[in-house]
Amino acid sequence: MADPRDPPKGRIGRLARLASVGARSGARLLLNRDADDAAKHAAEVLGNLRGLATKVGQMASYIDGVVPEGQRDSYEHWLGKLQSAAHQSTPEAIRGQVVAELGRPVDELFEEWDDTPLASASIGQVHRARLPDGRPVAVKVQHPGVAEAVEADLRNAGLLETALAAVAGTRRFESKRVLEEIRERFREELDYTLEAERQQRFATLFAGDDQVVIPEVVGDHCTQRVLTTTFVEGLSLDEARARPEAERAVWCETLWHFVYKASLVGKLFNADPHPGNYFFQPDGRVAFLDYGCVQPVDPGRSVHACDLHRASHRGDLAAFREAGKRMLDLQGGPYEVRALEYVELCFAPLFESPYRMSRDYVSTLVAEMKRLALDFRKGKDDGYVPLPPGVFFLNRLQFGFYSVLARLDAPADYRSVERRFLGDA
Repeated sequence: MADPRDPPKGRIGRLARLASVGARSGARLLLNRDADDAAKHAAEVLGNLRGLATKVGQMASYIDGVVPEGQRDSYEHWLGKLQSAAHQSTPEAIRGQVVAELGRPVDELFEEWDDTPLASASIGQVHRARLPDGRPVAVKVQHPGVAEAVEADLRNAGLLETALAAVAGTRRFESKRVLEEIRERFREELDYTLEAERQQRFATLFAGDDQVVIPEVVGDHCTQRVLTTTFVEGLSLDEARARPEAERAVWCETLWHFVYKASLVGKLFNADPHPGNYFFQPDGRVAFLDYGCVQPVDPGRSVHACDLHRASHRGDLAAFREAGKRMLDLQGGPYEVRALEYVELCFAPLFESPYRMSRDYVSTLVAEMKRLALDFRKGKDDGYVPLPPGVFFLNRLQFGFYSVLARLDAPADYRSVERRFLGDA
């Protein structure tokens, strides 16, 4: 007999569950009622569906500007539970998955194993364990059946467009090509072997870095559906928010250092910045988890990105706009003017450094992105050009990452942070 907690795998069954979210939420909003019940229902359904559906709920929970202001607190509260406490697979199902992947029983592979997961998210859940050599480890095990659920979601254009709206603030960005980018990235998240390789690339880039902690991959305990790393812990974002401002400011700078050194120097970035992926250390370090959604940066475009950042350090608007024009392949006209104004707005933390990120500022970025998409589109004689390949997921990173910084709510000198590593770019 099927476990009632198992997510439906078929496209029709998943569509029916998703429709209940839309109907409940839509009715509440139209009738101007308290959104708390609708938000709770949405969290229950999206969490049970897992896969891309849960990921959409996660993004809506922490990216400012996605949920209307009047309902933001309710949706943040209930959908926020999806960041680390989505519906769990049973201990029997998880142990069975480990045996199927690693070829031996859990009690032979590990000296100790805790059946209660530390966290459960959209694709897998994490268990604490100990290797026979005594090392404590975190073991991420993919939910049985989630690959089929994700594939069903990836065939659902409506859900993909909802994900697109959560990432970019709008559905209207060359949707066919961008939806293919979304499909590619989310399919990659199902491959823990690829994630292990990427995590090792980040570890190499930040080797010897006294600010960044990246768990070590335990290669002989990894497969496509099981990923084992050394165990790290620290404060959650909610716990970090309660610390004194001076500590929060250092964490903000560490986060910026990780994101932009990876992007500008390493030419890759982790495009899944949700709060559950960070553990804050008392000494200002941050441990960074989860490398399933990593976007390579085109080397040629990276040159223009570095020029863009350096021009912002100097306050050189002419050079900044030229670099922005080249990075986005702009072709003049009204669209170029508005697009460059938007990029300049995104770079306020560098132009105005030290800068205190605010949730209102992030919401403004999302709103301006929506206006840009509505005012300009393919076929109009206004200089419009689509986002270059590979640039789309920068929006997911930027909106999500900035939202995390806004919750830490501390002034930080981001310009000085970048100047310490841009000589290597």
